[in-house]
Amino acid sequence: MTNNIRISRVDYANPSHAQALVAMLDAYARDPMGGGEGLSDFAKTNVVAGLAARPHAFSFVAFAGAGDDQPVGLINCIEGFSTFASQPLVNVHDLAVMDGHRGQHIGERLLAAAEDEARARGACKLTLEVLSGNPGAARLYKRVGFAQYELDPAMGQAQFMQKWLA
Repeated sequence: MTNNIRISRVDYANPSHAQALVAMLDAYARDPMGGGEGLSDFAKTNVVAGLAARPHAFSFVAFAGAGDDQPVGLINCIEGFSTFASQPLVNVHDLAVMDGHRGQHIGERLLAAAEDEARARGACKLTLEVLSGNPGAARLYKRVGFAQYELDPAMGQAQFMQKWLA
């Protein structure tokens, strides 16, 4: 079944790519791993333009079939900077595969596309976060080479935290 899957770099100005990105991101947001609530109308209207306005953002969509009409996977990435390495890094901000298409290595292929782009940008590493209640994703990430982040084992592993500003 993976033979019918095509990974495409998202052209944020392409209406079919923009629609696929929003549809996939909304599906991810509705999934328990994405919080269980769909995107707000504001997010649906503004996310593509917001990504397009950031030259350090890039995305890939996995499509099933021949056209751009059935998106089944999405990865959104944003370039940052590693001060210790003094090189760019790429954060995988979103990775989602539609429920009926999981287990077909689509996530792995999206991560490979992101890694290729990160290498082309001279990035020293990829970063991402995963919920502790998502063991399938954690297994995928470990299988493709991700590991818990730590500088010194005596100091423990990093924890992802957030503070909302609005």
